[in-house]
Amino acid sequence: MSNNGFKKALTPFSLWALGVGYVISGMYFGWNLGLEQGGTLGMAIATGVIMVMYVAFSFSYAELACAIPRAGGVYDYAARSLGGPLAFIAGIAQVVEFVFAPPAIAFAIGAYLNAFFPEIPILVSAISVYFLFTAINVFGVTLAATFEIIVTLLAVFELLLFAGITAPHFRFSQLAANAFPHGWTGVLSALPFAIWFFLGIEGLANVAEETKDPQRAIIRGFGAAILTLVVLCVLVFMFSTGVAGWEAIVYKNGVSGDTSDSPLPLALARITGDNTLMYHLLITVGLFGLVASFHGLILAAGRATYEMGRVGHFPAFIGRLSPRFRTPVNALVGNMVIGVLALFSGRTGEIITISVFGALTIYIIAMVSLIILRRRQPLLPRPYRAPFYPLLPVLVLCIAGVSLMAMCIFNVRLSLIYFGILAFSYIAFKFFNTKQLYDRSEDIGLH
Repeated sequence: MSNNGFKKALTPFSLWALGVGYVISGMYFGWNLGLEQGGTLGMAIATGVIMVMYVAFSFSYAELACAIPRAGGVYDYAARSLGGPLAFIAGIAQVVEFVFAPPAIAFAIGAYLNAFFPEIPILVSAISVYFLFTAINVFGVTLAATFEIIVTLLAVFELLLFAGITAPHFRFSQLAANAFPHGWTGVLSALPFAIWFFLGIEGLANVAEETKDPQRAIIRGFGAAILTLVVLCVLVFMFSTGVAGWEAIVYKNGVSGDTSDSPLPLALARITGDNTLMYHLLITVGLFGLVASFHGLILAAGRATYEMGRVGHFPAFIGRLSPRFRTPVNALVGNMVIGVLALFSGRTGEIITISVFGALTIYIIAMVSLIILRRRQPLLPRPYRAPFYPLLPVLVLCIAGVSLMAMCIFNVRLSLIYFGILAFSYIAFKFFNTKQLYDRSEDIGLH
């Protein structure tokens, strides 16, 4: 293994594909369960609030990524602004998000394949795709990015096609039916599901070291990706709920009872039936949405874990690059092992909820880092500066803080597990590692 550096191969278009790809599976599954909590209006309010948060976050986080283009993302920003201990917490939260999200998507891919090939168990398919896409990432960022561009374009095309088919059948009366069943409590409980629409876009910062001219390319990638996702979110939400009401895309029988986390097939079945060529074609193409996010998050997770090894917080071999492929092979394989173990737990839904806790922690620490760096280091070279400062980072802090509190209220046990992971990791590091928490100042060249 070597530390000769990553290969710089990513362009603004590659970053757009990665940014959209990280997130796009959230358009296909999971978010609709928030409708059961908030109804159409409650979920729409929650989604609107979260949309504002992610737009503000993207244009704020891009400033940090352009100024400090490092694979560690929020870890490096916190190390520069908040010091070692909080940087360590940020790094662990980042690893939790990126390592714990893929197992749920792998399980969804396995379920997808099981519908077409029932003789293949879901778990076997899920583990197989883990090996396949880890291997693709091992062989180099150029191959990984090219693959991500292809599957992301297919996934975006499918969503646009879905919108085109469902738009003529949209009825405002269906959108307005039983729109606010649980009042404002429903809005709060719907917030975690609204996050699914955008979860993962922050992974763009973790490929900064593999980007050509990152100081300029990153903001272009971030901006194009978040605007694309906002448009897709509005289209998917409006035209899936407006066909036959929100109950039709939450409950398997369209009224009550067992729920489904796959809203698009339920909406399409209302129009085309569930045994037509068009239905099966669209559902098959929809698999690419899951693949795009799964593959992209594996890439981001590898960089986040690698950084923790490079700076000495994880075992040193985790922080080494392959001299042949210039990719973090050990980090990728380690993440895969954790992901496969998570699949065997059978609790992928709970695991991805813990991943959301990690994401919200990242958002809060990142925005605090941005504000502190603006105050303490005004001369830090910033090729891009967040607009409307300090409004945007403060807005993110408020929304992310409320969302984190809502998550804790509605997921008490999982919140205790998450914060227990952070506490145990920090105590274990302090006890077993006598090194000083890493200072990236000289390495980043910011003195």
